[in-house]
Amino acid sequence: MQQNVASLPLPADRLDHPTPDELVARARAMLPALAERAAQAEREQKVSDQTIEDFQQAGLFRVLQPKRYGGYEMDPQVFFDIQLAIAEACMSSAWVYGVLAVHNWQLALFDDRAQQDVWGNDDSILTSSTYMPVAKVVPVEGGFQFSGRWGFSSGSEHCQWVLLGGLVPPTEAGGPPEYRTFLLPRSDYRIEQNWDVLGLRGTGSHDIVVDGVFVPDYRTHKSSDGFLCDSPGNAVNTSPLYRLPFAQIFVRAVSTASLGALQGAINQFRAYALKLVSINTGQKTTEDVGAQMACAEAQAAADEMRVVLQRNFAHLMALARAGQPLPVETRVEYRYQSAAVPERCAAQVNRLLRYCGGRGIYLTNPLTRIFLDTHTARAHVANNLDPYGRNYGGLLMGQNNRDFFV
Repeated sequence: MQQNVASLPLPADRLDHPTPDELVARARAMLPALAERAAQAEREQKVSDQTIEDFQQAGLFRVLQPKRYGGYEMDPQVFFDIQLAIAEACMSSAWVYGVLAVHNWQLALFDDRAQQDVWGNDDSILTSSTYMPVAKVVPVEGGFQFSGRWGFSSGSEHCQWVLLGGLVPPTEAGGPPEYRTFLLPRSDYRIEQNWDVLGLRGTGSHDIVVDGVFVPDYRTHKSSDGFLCDSPGNAVNTSPLYRLPFAQIFVRAVSTASLGALQGAINQFRAYALKLVSINTGQKTTEDVGAQMACAEAQAAADEMRVVLQRNFAHLMALARAGQPLPVETRVEYRYQSAAVPERCAAQVNRLLRYCGGRGIYLTNPLTRIFLDTHTARAHVANNLDPYGRNYGGLLMGQNNRDFFV
């Protein structure tokens, strides 16, 4: 039976000013309904409208949103704790929550006129994205003529705006292009539904197509401003939250769902193992030494990755509050640690599935979807471990940093 948002713990006097613990509790109260809807999301290639509405009613999208627009401006740890919880029941729902909610943080970095365009009449409006630098960008008076086709826009059907990547041509011959994120309303683009994939099917990560529209300059955000933690929006959104490097918070938004899903897999495996007996040996899975080790190592890995996530953002926020920059070496380390999460989680889920025996090959096995979802998450460019590992290792051995999206 699906749980109605009305049954969630939403005390009337706390509705607009929840504590972090209350927000996480609201997310956890949804888990039975999210688990029940997971198969539907997979079939329809879309997280249900009801799930998005439940997130809205619980205030989950407001965690990183500026207070000026009805948000809570909470620490990133709260955002990630919510995402971890949701992913225990449905990784697609957690993925969509993560990427849509983190856009409320990035929008705070834009010129305030852009924030007004999105939230001026309705501060619950959501924004999707695809940061692939594939746009055709032509500078014109006051902004840019803009067109192109982008893939992988998760949750786009639930959104009225989109953030799209593009390279602005250099102003001087031989100079480098400038990467920017361009903000467009739904009337300026179309969604082409082509999301037919291995896992994370419920994310509905369809293509976005733009056929020659005008984007004013104030609706763009320079990657260099995000790197320097000095963006136009900092003039009005002065919380230390908005002085974090853009790359650091975004990459975790697309890796953390894997970690929550791993915990979900462990929970499922423990319940499954209680009932499982080998047909060949008659041995209970709970007594299988290999299964015991797989469960122990998976839980230990999940706990370790969660602690590193919390430690990293505690450090990031401490520096932001002190007005101190984050060293490049630390940025590179944290970037690598983020990319490693889906790889490690997929390996642990794979091992748990192995100890489900022959029953592990059935699509009805509760671990199968998690197996497919975690392996699919590895395909995101931010989760491609090799280049970030090489860069981090090279830096440790005295070479120069080669990744500027840190």
